[in-house]
Amino acid sequence: MTQTPTPSVPPFIESDEREFLDSGIPSTVAVAKHPLHPLIVTFPIAFLTAAAGADVGYWLTGDNFWARAAIWLIGAGFISGLVAALTGMLDFLRIDRVKKHSAGWIHMVGNVTALALTLVNWYIRWDNVEGAILPVGIIISIVVASLLGITGWFGAELIYRHKISVIGASPRQEA
Repeated sequence: MTQTPTPSVPPFIESDEREFLDSGIPSTVAVAKHPLHPLIVTFPIAFLTAAAGADVGYWLTGDNFWARAAIWLIGAGFISGLVAALTGMLDFLRIDRVKKHSAGWIHMVGNVTALALTLVNWYIRWDNVEGAILPVGIIISIVVASLLGITGWFGAELIYRHKISVIGASPRQEA
């Protein structure tokens, strides 16, 4: 009997010997079997963490450039986040193993929360680009960037530990 290389520490780490041994479950949203969600998420992550950096830049310098950069980054992060959310939600709804693990639920709820906060952040800045940054905008940006770090961890758990959205041969529906 093969043991998984890591212990199970729910809800943070849920090791499963059967998943450790199987080839993995392919994504339901893929091109030539290459899953799109892990590719697309790099854009909102980059935009929204850069927005937090731009907010800090504005806070430290008072330069309007950073305020303008932040609102554009937040808008780009929200729009690309919607596309990433769509591809992720399709896998969440169609692959049983995702819903079976707390990592799937934490990843989904955390990212929906991050998108909702991003929309609020974008809205409050729309007619007040500079005035909305301190203190509310920067707080939201830092919370969103932190949430993305946490949800990114759980997304990696789904891929690397539970072998979801990989090029594999296991069925999407579990018995």
